[in-house]
Amino acid sequence: MQTLAAYIGAAIAEIAGCFAFWAWLRLDKSVWWILPGMASLALFAYLLTLVNSAAAGRAYAAYGGIYIASSLLWLWAVEGVRPDRWDILGVSVCLFGAAIIIAAPRTPL
Repeated sequence: MQTLAAYIGAAIAEIAGCFAFWAWLRLDKSVWWILPGMASLALFAYLLTLVNSAAAGRAYAAYGGIYIASSLLWLWAVEGVRPDRWDILGVSVCLFGAAIIIAAPRTPL
């Protein structure tokens, strides 16, 4: 449960941080949007360190599925664009892959 919470928190922080830069560069918002964006991206990096994994790369790979799902929720909730069936199919495949990566039994080599 802690892993899922860390992943969801990281996804929110990463998307919000990246959106702050998007808003500054693409939506003509103030340059001051960068400061909370940078803080949010730092929080994102910290939250990923809370994932219980022996390898950072595996933790990041599994996080990818959560990030994709969160991005589509952001698309819908913040940008007002409803995901279509291809978005739903794609995120389903990604979440299935992330579950395999994070939950698979590991044996030492």
